[in-house]
Amino acid sequence: MLGATGSIGQSTLDIIARHPDRYALYALTANNNHQKMLQLCRQFTPRFAVMRDVESAQLLQQAIQDLPTEVLAGETALDEVAAAEGVDVVVAAIVGAVGLMPTLAAVRAGKRVLLANKEALVMAGALFMDEVLRYGAELLPVDSEHNAIFQCLPPGSISKSVTEKGVRKIILTGSGGPFRDIDAESLEDVTPEQACAHPNWDMGPKISVDSATMMNKGLELIEACWMFAVDQDDVDILLHRQSIVHSMVAYNDGSVIAQMGNPDMRTPIANALAWPDRIESGVEPLNLLQVSQLDFTLADEERYPCLKLAREAWNQGGTSMTVLNAANEIAVEHFLSRQIKFTEIPRLITKVMEQSTTEPADELDSIMQADFNARELARQLVELRT
Repeated sequence: MLGATGSIGQSTLDIIARHPDRYALYALTANNNHQKMLQLCRQFTPRFAVMRDVESAQLLQQAIQDLPTEVLAGETALDEVAAAEGVDVVVAAIVGAVGLMPTLAAVRAGKRVLLANKEALVMAGALFMDEVLRYGAELLPVDSEHNAIFQCLPPGSISKSVTEKGVRKIILTGSGGPFRDIDAESLEDVTPEQACAHPNWDMGPKISVDSATMMNKGLELIEACWMFAVDQDDVDILLHRQSIVHSMVAYNDGSVIAQMGNPDMRTPIANALAWPDRIESGVEPLNLLQVSQLDFTLADEERYPCLKLAREAWNQGGTSMTVLNAANEIAVEHFLSRQIKFTEIPRLITKVMEQSTTEPADELDSIMQADFNARELARQLVELRT
């Protein structure tokens, strides 16, 4: 479980706890939340607990000396547990670019990879999907939108061109975030607390801000293009405030197949964990009589400029998507620390993209260099501004 203390990790562990006869935890990993990891180690007793932060690992080790769990630290340890021989399934839920390397390690070990880290495909999509095919890994989407698409597509559609299977459009839905009904002029002064107060989903701060800017939907567009081998023109984005229809697939014969459910990440996680079986997830069944109404509107890319930036990055190709992701992570980080305003997030990303060169993204070294350069440039631009 890569990213055990985050929202996806917590939802995954809730499902695992419901099925002790089916699943056993080999390793839990986290960044620096050793207090939460202590609770999880006592509950699940994994063979390994991995902290990315060395100091946190030392504190955790001191606290669980009575357990058989071995504590490891550092990025190499993350890669090792993800690729370990005793592991069948890797849930990749580390937020951001730092999740790329351990997820790739799992792919190269031929694991079933449950992908919740959309940044891995955004920053290194071509290389990532090539590695999936090369090493015979099984890739299953955990993002609610991509899992919904997966459920609505014919079997065997990962990395295969779905337009060849009669698909006319992939339709991504998004709630529009907490500011969907606020005048655009009022966005200048919104706070991190307001941006993180999502109306439908319980998510971490970075993903919550991405939802508010709709960058999450831009990243999901790129992820869908790589995962289902389509072009960005084949993907429409609709605002759907109820978050009941998690995405749809439109076919050439006029059919539109949708996946619906209450907004709870345990549904897509359980689907991917048990695939092709179905297991109980703890999610309340959807009551359509209570929902009563489903609304859809086209996402306005003028109001949500991050959507347009994501489409531009896809069209430019190469490391442009790496730059987009890196610049967004730095922009969100500085917004959360109150160094830039909410409306400056897309402006900063635009400047970084304009001042970055696009290189081929077929080698990991060039991808990581583009990621590093974009982050440095974004930080410099913030410093110049302040």
